[in-house]
Amino acid sequence: MSSAIADEFETHRPRLFGLAYRLLGSADEAEDAVQDAYLRFNGADREGIEYPAAWLAKVVTNLCLNRLTSARARRERYVGPWLPEPVVTSDGTLGPLESAEQRDAVSMAMLVLLERLTPTERAVYVLREAFGYGHREIAGVLDLTEANSRQLYRRAVQRVGEGRSRFEPAPERQEELVRSFLTAARDGDLAGLEKLLTADVTWSSDGGGKVSAARRPVEGLDKVARLAAGGAERFAAGLDFTTTEVNGAPGLAAWAGDRLVGMVAFDVRDGLISHVRVVVNPHKLDFVRRQLARP
Repeated sequence: MSSAIADEFETHRPRLFGLAYRLLGSADEAEDAVQDAYLRFNGADREGIEYPAAWLAKVVTNLCLNRLTSARARRERYVGPWLPEPVVTSDGTLGPLESAEQRDAVSMAMLVLLERLTPTERAVYVLREAFGYGHREIAGVLDLTEANSRQLYRRAVQRVGEGRSRFEPAPERQEELVRSFLTAARDGDLAGLEKLLTADVTWSSDGGGKVSAARRPVEGLDKVARLAAGGAERFAAGLDFTTTEVNGAPGLAAWAGDRLVGMVAFDVRDGLISHVRVVVNPHKLDFVRRQLARP
């Protein structure tokens, strides 16, 4: 690949990665899709690419649609709850997250909700919501009619909206909640934990059958508080936790020495923690491990 073509592609890479990640919920697979687009860009007839950004967005979207079809089959066989791969977003990896809406669009909660959609519905929704594409542009990317794009978008909004909780607290307030949660869990302070959690709080752990993790979500204030306190005593006593921005919101990174062993993301509703999402599947930590590599 010539230097000029490589340099041109690199100007588009961050946006393409953000698109692929939102479509796939996997940072590693998003990198693979972008790399495939990079190779196709190199081999394409330059005269046939009038607008490189639009051409590349179409290529990446369609590569992701192919991957989503096979991913659905894999997830049906997945051991325990499936969660997206966490990404540290404070470094701009997923683009600017300056508003609550932008942070909400990359949250763990939203990526889980997007799993409700068909691959094409998901593509329409992400292109419209996260990237501001008009339906004419979306139709061009996905080879649809504008009317079909609008219909798919309405259906996606309805299906996502059924389980959506708006991303409401300021990051400073959420970081305070996360720190208080960690302190109360380590102290075994059940009363303190219960003050931080909603009555219908849920705990989901993604170990993928690779490491020990609950095979089913744990629901309810008392059960989650006891799980947090007991887990801190039995499994996390020797770990070091650092706060970091995970998918647009304050979360936790768990370390065993210099080895990253887990990431924790939190949903917040009405000023309280409504969902704790723990990713300990080592395969799902590869990307964020590179992001957080300690010197």
